[in-house]
Amino acid sequence: MQSVYYERARDIAHALQLGSQPGARFIAGGTNLLDLMKGDVEHPVKLVDVTHAGMDQVYEQPGGALRIGATARNSDAANHPLVRERYPLLTQALLSGASPQLRNMATTAGNLLQRTRCPYFTDTAFDRCNKRMPGSGCGARDGWHRMHAILGASDACIAVNPSDMNVALAALEAVVVVAAAGGERRIPMADFHRLPGKTPQVETALQPGELITGVELPPPRFNRCHYLKLRDRASYAFALVSVAVLLQMDGGTIRAARIALGGVAHKPWRVPEAEALLAGVQLTDEVGRQVAANLLAGASAYPDNQFKLELAQRAVVRALRNAAESREGA
Repeated sequence: MQSVYYERARDIAHALQLGSQPGARFIAGGTNLLDLMKGDVEHPVKLVDVTHAGMDQVYEQPGGALRIGATARNSDAANHPLVRERYPLLTQALLSGASPQLRNMATTAGNLLQRTRCPYFTDTAFDRCNKRMPGSGCGARDGWHRMHAILGASDACIAVNPSDMNVALAALEAVVVVAAAGGERRIPMADFHRLPGKTPQVETALQPGELITGVELPPPRFNRCHYLKLRDRASYAFALVSVAVLLQMDGGTIRAARIALGGVAHKPWRVPEAEALLAGVQLTDEVGRQVAANLLAGASAYPDNQFKLELAQRAVVRALRNAAESREGA
């Protein structure tokens, strides 16, 4: 049995000090990391508890932006009055994920860092997973791949990012704020998660020892939104395909749009050129199909997930229609 040491950080500076030690990992709700430890996938030497480091608040910033602390619980963030009023897309996405019990424990930073649910990664009985054992191969490619990627995959990995929150944050163009010994830096959500390439074990832009301290949402500028999650059962299931849509509408005309797809790639999938097709037009299903085709250009599938190619296109059309028909601000 491997010993694991635990220490509680007093504040961010203390957390960075403790997190700089070899084998240290930050932990808050632990809904993903502890599962992976029990499954013999993750092997931290020290757990640094950051739940008391003062990062659990949600508050407005000068200029109308909103800051969600790294250790804010998903349920608290989803139900915060400012989030529900100004960023209902995020509320919808958060409440579609996991179960109430898990949302009461899971945190913003933990959700950002949530690892794939690919069984070849989470089950150590499989000896081929480039995420878990770089260079061993990808068992999913010639195994069971129904849940896997149709966009942005590589020969090294076809897993998908499982988070609902991440898809909404991508559409909202959030910024991830991180602290390190050398100071603070800000990472646009579009750059935070990496595509697998040849190094699928490197999943984010975080550097060793860096600590997520919060997420910043820009001032709201869209008056219609919808989060659509398609899954095998109505609750407590990961998305086969999800779509986050934001629209700025003037009467029946779309002035601007943001769209992110989930369940289809290693990271939330956005194509600005597809969003630009919606500027200045009235939404029809034909327009929606053109946008979907642009979003999914270059998509490819394996035998078990071939259905995702059409499912994703239909999901985009439906999510756009639902967003356009939603009440203003929701």
